[in-house]
Amino acid sequence: MSNLRTSSKPHIRIKWLASSTSHEWLEQALAHPIEILIDHAHCERKAAGAAFQMMFRYLCEPGLAEVLSPLAREELEHFERVLMLLESRGHYLKPLPAPPYGAALIKKIRKVEPYRMLDSFLVSGLIEARSHERMSLLAAHSLDDGISQLNRDLLSSEARHFSLYWKLADERFDRKTILSRLTELAHAEAEILSELHPEPRMHS
Repeated sequence: MSNLRTSSKPHIRIKWLASSTSHEWLEQALAHPIEILIDHAHCERKAAGAAFQMMFRYLCEPGLAEVLSPLAREELEHFERVLMLLESRGHYLKPLPAPPYGAALIKKIRKVEPYRMLDSFLVSGLIEARSHERMSLLAAHSLDDGISQLNRDLLSSEARHFSLYWKLADERFDRKTILSRLTELAHAEAEILSELHPEPRMHS
């Protein structure tokens, strides 16, 4: 029996992304809702940490902290919401082995400035875009109304987050440079996800 709310395959398309999430990932995620919730909490925590890290790395960059500080606070609010839903299901946060996704993307960030800054914005934006796509799928297809509603409630924030990273890049780099590098990173991101990770994760 399918775990899908409907029989349709994933169809969400996000402009930043070079590929769409597979039907296999959605089936895997829906078959393991608690594990996905736990990993979702870890993702929100890591997203807040990434924003803080950039804010402190570029402490004196005009206009950066003003964007990243509220973004980090919102990620922590999302973290708390996921924790509350977990607790309502009788579960709590626990360590989970991370999939290769995040580490593999971070390796793509160049070490020399200003390219490090650009790549940091774009990698964070890609992660937010993929999260938005997958949360859209969970909102549409989950048979658990609480999980469906949680993901639905967070969608507008997730969309705003990858737009904020685009804006940070667009204010500091020329558009041709951004689009060229985003294309490279988006294809790298798609390649990382081309083989389904055996353990259910938000970015497996």
